[in-house]
Amino acid sequence: MINNDYITFTIEKVKDIALIAHDNMKDELITWCKDNLEILKYHRLCGTGTTAKMITDKTGLLVKGYNSGPLGGDQQIGAKIVEGTIDMVIFFSDPLTAQPHDPDVKALLRIAQVYDIPIANNKATADFLITSKFMDTPYQHNVINFNKNVLDRAESL
Repeated sequence: MINNDYITFTIEKVKDIALIAHDNMKDELITWCKDNLEILKYHRLCGTGTTAKMITDKTGLLVKGYNSGPLGGDQQIGAKIVEGTIDMVIFFSDPLTAQPHDPDVKALLRIAQVYDIPIANNKATADFLITSKFMDTPYQHNVINFNKNVLDRAESL
C-alpha cells in the first residue's frame, strides 16, 4: 500500500516554459518576450505552432513549436505537463473573443492546476512570475500521488 498522498517534484533552475497566445494577443506576447529576453534566453522554450514561430522570428529566441492551438497544440502542451517536461505556462488568452477550441484551453488550464504548474494568463501575472525569486533557483512543489489515487480508487470500486 502506498501511504504518501503527495509526491514532491522539483522545477529546476533552468525552466521549461510554454508560450501560448490567442491570435489577438500574439503581438502582446511577442513584446513581452522582447522585454524579458535577457531572462528567457536562459530557459528552454516551447509553444503552440504559430506563436512559437512568430516569437522565434521576431525575437531570435529558440522556441520549439507544437501544433497550433486549434489543431491540438494546447493538448500537446497539456500532455507535456503530465509527462513532467513543462514547468511553467505563459498563456496570453483573449478574454473578449470566443475561441473555437475553448474546451482545449480549459483542459490545459485544468491540467496545469492539477499538476501545480505556474500559469500566467495575462501580462501582469507573467511579469510577476518572470521576476519571481524562484526563476533563478530550483523550486519544490507537491503534486497528488496519482499512483496512490489509482490504487485507492480501484480498491473502493
